Amino acid sequence: MLDAAKNHFELFGLPPSFSLDRRQLAERYRLLVSAARAEGLGADADPEGTPDTPTLQRIEEAYQVLLDPLARAKYLLALHGEEISETEDNGGARLIDQMELRESLDEASSRSAPDMAVAKVLTELAEQGASLSKELHALLADPTPENLSAARDIVAQLDFLARCRRDAEQRRAVRAP
Repeated sequence: MLDAAKNHFELFGLPPSFSLDRRQLAERYRLLVSAARAEGLGADADPEGTPDTPTLQRIEEAYQVLLDPLARAKYLLALHGEEISETEDNGGARLIDQMELRESLDEASSRSAPDMAVAKVLTELAEQGASLSKELHALLADPTPENLSAARDIVAQLDFLARCRRDAEQRRAVRAP
């Protein structure tokens, strides 16, 4: 039976770390789902053999969180007692960066060749995200209070970049034939 008190990493038998082996995660996911289904089909199961749905939902939720790097980072921070606040701002710097990114996206959408301009913005967002992710790896590898605070800030920036990327992709999709 699944221990509800376990965190997502413990559930999958993985150390709480931002870096993880996706193949190992997928293999453990398959094993957990298989075990949960087998347990649900045991002697106490209903006549139709319905698996333990809350257990499968818990496994699926944990898997999705650990699979997505941004969600995994947020979860790790929460395990360390660090909450992400959308309203946090470093002296207005993040707000200015966000406004500039939005303006670039709006500008790209209104150009004569919007697809190329939006693609350029998407490339810039991907480069910024990769740089921040690299920094986040290093910070979460050594979870001191200072590093966790800096990681919290980077996660908020990555969250914003992900929203901008979704907006850009939607704008590009609207224009697609």
